Amino acid sequence: MPVYRYPMPKGSEITDEKMFLNRRQFMVGAAGLAAGATVPTIGHAKTIDDYKALNVSVKNSPYSTKDPANPFEDITTHNNFYEFGTGKGDPAANAGTLTTDPWSIKVGGLVNNPGTIDINDILNSPELEERIYRLRCVEAWSMVIPWVGIPLASVLSKYDQQGDAKYVSFETLVRPEEMIGQKSAFGLDWPYVEGLRLDEAMHPLTILAVGVYGKQMPNQNGAPIRLVVPWKYGFKSIKSIVGIKFTAKQPATTWNLQGPSEYGFYSNVNPGVDHPRWSQKTEKIIGSGIFGSRRQTEQFNGYKEQVASLYEGMDLVKNF
Repeated sequence: MPVYRYPMPKGSEITDEKMFLNRRQFMVGAAGLAAGATVPTIGHAKTIDDYKALNVSVKNSPYSTKDPANPFEDITTHNNFYEFGTGKGDPAANAGTLTTDPWSIKVGGLVNNPGTIDINDILNSPELEERIYRLRCVEAWSMVIPWVGIPLASVLSKYDQQGDAKYVSFETLVRPEEMIGQKSAFGLDWPYVEGLRLDEAMHPLTILAVGVYGKQMPNQNGAPIRLVVPWKYGFKSIKSIVGIKFTAKQPATTWNLQGPSEYGFYSNVNPGVDHPRWSQKTEKIIGSGIFGSRRQTEQFNGYKEQVASLYEGMDLVKNF
């Protein structure tokens, strides 16, 4: 089977003039949100009002960026989710087929009390909060997204990990009858798998997200629950999770398996380490239009102050 690679980013792929002309820069709680932003009619794409509100009070999290959030239509119509196709609009067009209720996550591996998480326990958790995070794709584009979720650490701490647990692995749903991309030969082996070092997983910035803009997660964004690790490239934030496992050894990850020289296990955002086929020094902000300027990419996607200590003494070129 041929190996699939991320294509060389193209301007036509990561920008849209209509988005630029209609762009609304606003933070969470702005009047535009109350009115309900609409999305283009792309297959199963919906308006923000079509999603159930979560019981979360929007608050100024100390972990949130002050950058203005992208509108709902940007966030829900420009996605990478290869289980629904490789085009940026494919997830919005095809993900409406995914059934997300009921849903559970199996937790196991090196823990003393393995168990199962019911999605409703998280959707109704009093720990739900909003985190406005920057998202940097390995393809050199970026967004700012107001996620709703809970710290991953608060979930993992309930399972009493064993002393030799050093990593946490994650697994995405396999359901080809609903996830059309899993029927195609992209060169990827399903399920999609990802992993973090245990201290990365337990870091307060790392969350399990179940919504955006105060509403339940759209299917194309990883419903009903996904990982969000804002200082790493977006593909590390695995979507539609059904399995979490504590391991002693570094787990295999999908893109590292496909291209180990291109997609390292850590995949921290680092403008000093280019992708072999394109530069990572700058990024295009989705919604800035075809003539929008590029911004300088920041080390750890702007979260250096919070996470640099995790990698003290490490060679970040070798451990890319």
